[in-house]
Amino acid sequence: MSDISIRLVEDASDDSYVLDILDITLTPAWPRLGHQLRCEMDGRLKETVDLTRVTCNVIMKIGPVKMLERSYRLPDLLADMGAGLSGETKPPAGPWKHTWNLRIPETVPVAEHRIHLRARTGDGKDFFALDIPVDFSRRFHLATTSAGVGSRVLHGPRCRRLREGS
Repeated sequence: MSDISIRLVEDASDDSYVLDILDITLTPAWPRLGHQLRCEMDGRLKETVDLTRVTCNVIMKIGPVKMLERSYRLPDLLADMGAGLSGETKPPAGPWKHTWNLRIPETVPVAEHRIHLRARTGDGKDFFALDIPVDFSRRFHLATTSAGVGSRVLHGPRCRRLREGS
């Protein structure tokens, strides 16, 4: 499987944004609830940014239904996903590359989501804007058989085909 890349994560920013995103890679290609997701972002900052003061507005939709709309400070959003700010918290203008190892919460509904992430600097400038389609319709559980031995059970659209042996 290939990684989700900038071709699937839409950069909705324009030339007025502080961060010019060159590349984003999310690994693995099929993120799983309760598991780790590696996010690598490569870009160019047009000015020094205090990352501790960046605010992120997150909108999560399933189809046309808005499931979540919430604003976070960047450090809080990262902490909620098991990561944190590391390295320089006030990077200067110029090349900027960062990697986060995030944990997808298990409480996210099993469905195909569209996440709209809009970030602003502490002084109110547009930092970046991303639209991220994520498919959580495949859910893996560790089920226990009658003998008490764990086995993998797939819940989702492929479940019936797997049970039928195809």
